[in-house]
Amino acid sequence: MIVVRVVAGVALLAWVWLALFHGGFWRTDQRLGPRRTPARWPSVGIVVPARDEADVLPRTLPSLLGQVYPGPARVVLVDDGSSDDTAALAERLAHHYGGLPLTVTSPGPVPLGWTGKLHAVAHGVAAAGPVDYFLLTDADIAHGPGSLVVLVEAAGDRDIVSQMAVLRTRTGWERLVVPAFVYFFAMLYPFRRVNRPGARTAAAAGGCCLVRRKALERAGGIAAIRGAVIDDVALGTAIKRSGGRIWLGLVDHVRSTRAYPTLHSLWQMVSRSAYTQLRHSPLLLAGTVLGLALVFLAPPALTVAGAFLRDGLTCAAAAVAWLLMALTFVPILRYYRQPVTAALLLPATATLYLLMTVDSAVQHWRGRGAAWKGRSYPN
Repeated sequence: MIVVRVVAGVALLAWVWLALFHGGFWRTDQRLGPRRTPARWPSVGIVVPARDEADVLPRTLPSLLGQVYPGPARVVLVDDGSSDDTAALAERLAHHYGGLPLTVTSPGPVPLGWTGKLHAVAHGVAAAGPVDYFLLTDADIAHGPGSLVVLVEAAGDRDIVSQMAVLRTRTGWERLVVPAFVYFFAMLYPFRRVNRPGARTAAAAGGCCLVRRKALERAGGIAAIRGAVIDDVALGTAIKRSGGRIWLGLVDHVRSTRAYPTLHSLWQMVSRSAYTQLRHSPLLLAGTVLGLALVFLAPPALTVAGAFLRDGLTCAAAAVAWLLMALTFVPILRYYRQPVTAALLLPATATLYLLMTVDSAVQHWRGRGAAWKGRSYPN
């Protein structure tokens, strides 16, 4: 009984600390505020790495080509060894929609030590030339009208302005897993700390990331992070460590069109990089599993157990911990326009993430590692 009470008490203290002292990770208030029209509109190269993206380009590339921008801007789509007609389709879309000029190029074979995506990004950055900014955006991201103007106006003295695209939540599995994905990301990298110049926490959202060219060069260019699987976090970290100012927040007008309609597809999305996030460390894996179990699984389990054992102290402590957990999840659920009652299901979703993380480690130990569209990392 004493052990159960101690676990319930520790879980409650953990949630009090997370809710009050962990950078306000659960808030959704990090949005682009007042913007300033620049005296001279800087030049921008929009770099889009694309591998087998023919299914999403008709919904995303026109949103980039159609950006109305007062300064010089161009789109560079890097066909990263696609087996479909990604390159030809991009050319047809540019011919049909017009707008910003489009260059379609191919980076060739991936060198040893590089991830395929970052090799493509580096090639696109080189092809874009000596522009003032690069907008690094994924092929599945659709930008609302004026997105580029908003980013540039918000840049100011920032070296990265990164917006986390709204992910798709159409199916039941997407509604269960996707908001929690953003919640857990913010727990790892509280946006307020990321945006604080003196804080060590650094991250970015690879789907929409405006980067100052001089800051990227000062950080060593894309080559400095060439082997990173979680490339957006690596980029934000490299820029911040080299003295740059970075900003990361939420947005409504930049959306991912990537569909993850089944549990299997979502499982692959999370597990392909989960163990990489833990630096392939069994010790960090064990700590993560124990931490998830204590923080997310113990509160509901001990609430029920305390009620069954008629242990009011255990039941009350665990129930308050569960309530705090749910309350911190509510802002993200509202952001994704999901019912707030779904916050009570966060322990179930956390269990899925725990299993995905363990599976990611198991796949690594079996020599399979991370993979995406037929390519294993780091290549």
